[in-house]
Amino acid sequence: MTVVHIALGSNLGDRAANLEAAISALPPAVEVTRRSPVYETEPEYVTDQPAFLNMVVCGDTGLEPEDLLRRLKEIERDLGRTPALRHGPRLIDLDIVFFGGRIVDVPGLVIPHPRLAERIFVLKPLSDIAPAVTHPATGETVRELLGKLGDRTGVRLHSRHSEP
Repeated sequence: MTVVHIALGSNLGDRAANLEAAISALPPAVEVTRRSPVYETEPEYVTDQPAFLNMVVCGDTGLEPEDLLRRLKEIERDLGRTPALRHGPRLIDLDIVFFGGRIVDVPGLVIPHPRLAERIFVLKPLSDIAPAVTHPATGETVRELLGKLGDRTGVRLHSRHSEP
């Protein structure tokens, strides 16, 4: 089994229910062991859209990275996500942040997530459940990566769910 960290986001429909539905759909591919609080975050990249709810879960998987990505995309489709504007509004978004200590760079999949260091909406919830996890390429901890972003606005605690 490999420990994985998956970022979840939603800014359409019942955002909290979308996150819960995605978490419920993860087993048996991923057995969730920890979940961060939920944060409401202002959109980045494409700013003319509703605020997101974001969180991170940690779990164990027996899948290889490409198989896990396929399963996450299936969950997104099953929950109603359709192809749309990159970084635009979405019912659900599931991204592999870390896959154990592995570095993966194949067509369609890069792990650790290539924009992790700039994404407070991932680093903040990730720091709540895995502050000491080390980025396998840079050697920096999640806490250190978050600290580099400094005081940024647009991230508010939404709820304190932290158990599976």
